[in-house]
Amino acid sequence: MNTVVSSNSPEETRQAGLRLAASLKPGDVVALSGVLGAGKTVFVQGMAEALEIKEPVTSPTFTLIGEYQGKLPLYHMDLYRLGSPGEFVWLGVEEMLNGKGITVIEWAERAGEELPERSISVEIALTKEGHRSISIKHAAGETE
Repeated sequence: MNTVVSSNSPEETRQAGLRLAASLKPGDVVALSGVLGAGKTVFVQGMAEALEIKEPVTSPTFTLIGEYQGKLPLYHMDLYRLGSPGEFVWLGVEEMLNGKGITVIEWAERAGEELPERSISVEIALTKEGHRSISIKHAAGETE
């Protein structure tokens, strides 16, 4: 069963990220998916706010990984430019995925089966201009 949240603005998308992050614990992995411009980075900015991260969070499309310090470390990955799931492993992210922080992966579908089974899946879908449907599915079918 999924939790589905409607968002009518970037602020509401941000708030959805904030609410999810408030329930996370060290070692959790959030797998984000959605088309370009869906609001994935805005969602992560809300998560960062919940983790009391002061530094501006931007999309790591070109750097691939951004690391931020707050109540817990936030590892923000963007796999948009990866060509295969093997490249995800090549990035050497195992320590982050099993570490003391929260890992958020944009374009997570590009990691294929390399994602941990315990990942929390978040899909942001555009419904109509400016509106989004945010589906959150916890590992093992649990919901938020």
